Amino acid sequence: MIIEAGAKNCHWGYFDAKRAPVATVASGSEVTINTVSGGPQVLPGDGFHVPPELLDIHAAGEPGMPGHILTGPVAIEGAKPGDVLQVDILDVQLRQDWGYNAIRPLVGTLPQDFPVSHLTTIPLDAAANEATMPWGLKLPLAPFFGVMGVAPPAEWGRISTIEPRAHGGNLDNKELVAGTTLYLPVFADGALFSCGDGHGTQGDGEVCVTAIETALQGRFRLTLRRDLDITYPEAETPTHVITMGMHPDLDVCVEIALRRMISCVSQRAGISRAEAYMLCSLAGDLRITQTVNRERGVHMMMAKSHLR
Repeated sequence: MIIEAGAKNCHWGYFDAKRAPVATVASGSEVTINTVSGGPQVLPGDGFHVPPELLDIHAAGEPGMPGHILTGPVAIEGAKPGDVLQVDILDVQLRQDWGYNAIRPLVGTLPQDFPVSHLTTIPLDAAANEATMPWGLKLPLAPFFGVMGVAPPAEWGRISTIEPRAHGGNLDNKELVAGTTLYLPVFADGALFSCGDGHGTQGDGEVCVTAIETALQGRFRLTLRRDLDITYPEAETPTHVITMGMHPDLDVCVEIALRRMISCVSQRAGISRAEAYMLCSLAGDLRITQTVNRERGVHMMMAKSHLR
């Protein structure tokens, strides 16, 4: 199944458990989702491909709240609150030959340091898998979706896509490339998975508030899990397990990610929490995910080889 981007299938700026699904699939199904990114102000000059559905979304009007253009949601048959959605990221591909980076006053990690806006169009070469920076640097691409999430609890109402929370959303975790798996707790019937905020590449921190923002196509396997006790986003790469923490205070983010890793290590390795805490100190890596989404992020990585 291919789900196209466009005014009908996209929601701009929000997550909402009341939004009707654009498609419903059985657990274990593979779904290809096309996405677009950016408002009218970021469009490039002549010579670049602009997906026509992005222009259609612009023509429908600006969003009621600022945020990302997401495609979805996709419902999974039988998903109920308390379940876990396993999102296997099978493939991620570019959909256009450009991306953009924007620096804006009063936002980012240094909100007072750059009082003038800077918008940069960055050419992307899919064949060479690289971006060309304005000063000539060829930067390798590692595309991933900044936003992947399910519907939040209905009691939360309509929420912005900007802050990452327990439902996932704007995680901006550069580890979530093709070949990785994301686990999301389910809060609404059908789970209601959406994605967007395509990134050509990003550093840990995403310090100026944007990565190389671009349009991506993702191929996912969406599987309902009832054998997992996961109440907060977690992930796995082929070599590592990843726990996450989101909070306005980075210190609290660290504590959340660390406590979740201690529990994960203790369960997987069959060792005590004290032994798991020790292993986290000796072999775990704490990384700053992003410092710009009001709810900041930290993730911790532990090699699977240490848990066998």
